[in-house]
Amino acid sequence: MKRTAFYLSDGTGITAETLGHSMLSQFGDIEFVQVTLPFVQSDQQTREAVERINKAHQEDGVKPVVFSTLVNNEHREILHSCKGMVLDLFGAFLNPLEEELGVRSNHKINQSHAIRDADSYRIRINAVHFALDNDDGARTRHYDQADIILIGVSRSGKTPTSLYLALQFGLFAANYPLTEDDFDDLRLPKALQEHKTKLFGLTINAERLSAIRSERKSNSKYASLRQCDMELRALEAMYNKHNIPYLDATELSIEEISTRVLAMKGLKRRLQ
Repeated sequence: MKRTAFYLSDGTGITAETLGHSMLSQFGDIEFVQVTLPFVQSDQQTREAVERINKAHQEDGVKPVVFSTLVNNEHREILHSCKGMVLDLFGAFLNPLEEELGVRSNHKINQSHAIRDADSYRIRINAVHFALDNDDGARTRHYDQADIILIGVSRSGKTPTSLYLALQFGLFAANYPLTEDDFDDLRLPKALQEHKTKLFGLTINAERLSAIRSERKSNSKYASLRQCDMELRALEAMYNKHNIPYLDATELSIEEISTRVLAMKGLKRRLQ
């Protein structure tokens, strides 16, 4: 079964996509063709979006699902004339919220991801720069500034998790890869020893790790199931020896990994 899903927004479309993806994930038997239409900020742009939705309705033979975070009332009225099922996310929640707060919202477009707090924006950018500068053990001299240091074998999700922690929470996250050489005596690398309290480990299923590595270096010892299994067994032995908290990230999204890392380490986000 196939349906088209549209995400409309007067801004980046991130909010509509996030909510829409969460809802559509509950319907695993349906294949959704997903279309994002960001920065819909005029009557003409809204009408053009309606034309695209109506065209999808004609081609599919069923109503497209439309997730909208349009704020402007006129634009929302135009959108509701389309031949799709419109889920008006702002319309559903703004009116009840206005009634409860006793205050009218300003209905300004493109506010969800606007730079309203210069300090928060600066924290986010500095955290991302830190994650990039301290990726994959490239530099270790700034580990004293890190909020957390992710460790694990190659291709276990350390880099994307570090970047998400920086971008979403404003945390200074470094990451360090543990290799076969580090497992000989299960001793922590010298660069990590004095920062043991900041360490958090990631692990992954051997079959999954082998598949990921094969995309990079197929038919190599590095990607072989035997090598992956050996590294992961030694990795978990190291975690246990040094009482390093760790998480199996095999079935988890980056968002889930990051949130669990925060909870397990008791870290407080710098960005709300």
